[in-house]
Amino acid sequence: MMNSYRLVLADDHIILRDGIKHMIHEKPDLEVVGEASNGLELLRLLNRKETDMILLDISMPGMRGLEAAQKIRGSHPEIKIIILTMHKKRSYIRNALAAGVNGYLLKEAATGDELFEAITSVRKGGRYISKSLSGELTSEMITFYQGGREHSKEVLTTREKEVLKLVAEGRESKEIADLLCISIYTVNNHRANIIRKLGMKKTADLVKYAIQEGYISQEEYASDDEF
Repeated sequence: MMNSYRLVLADDHIILRDGIKHMIHEKPDLEVVGEASNGLELLRLLNRKETDMILLDISMPGMRGLEAAQKIRGSHPEIKIIILTMHKKRSYIRNALAAGVNGYLLKEAATGDELFEAITSVRKGGRYISKSLSGELTSEMITFYQGGREHSKEVLTTREKEVLKLVAEGRESKEIADLLCISIYTVNNHRANIIRKLGMKKTADLVKYAIQEGYISQEEYASDDEF
């Protein structure tokens, strides 16, 4: 008989945990091996229970979910983590991915097939973002925020941020060179460094990144096919 895939539920709402536990018990290959109502309780539980995956809420008392996720990444890197939350803002998604989670699922989507779709995808080594949030981040940006790129931990220099901002505003290389009082050759070098560091070639992806990081506002958005 195949061993069950072991899950831990970490959420301070017992009714939600009970509902998810009931659904999971309907799947013969899945098993809930523990429950926690806050991050500290979760960390203690993981020292006692062998666990394959955690369904983790962000907003919990004591130690919040993302802080717990970061600690789990350090102490139990083999455990998969799916954030289960009501938060839809991009900043929450970015912070969760940066904390090393494998999936981000809205609680409103966790009452049906999407919960098991997320579990299956992450269980097989993939990533999962709620379908209703799929337009928020591209796959390249997800990889970047998770630190999967070779150069993903490199930060942009002040000049590179200036060039990225101007490109995102729709400026051509010559105009950027004139505005920054540098040569077109230098502008192109900065472009190449930005592509290398962020791992994003399409201008649309770079514009989204520039907006999310506060380099430009949504109103300044300009999009071309390639960077």
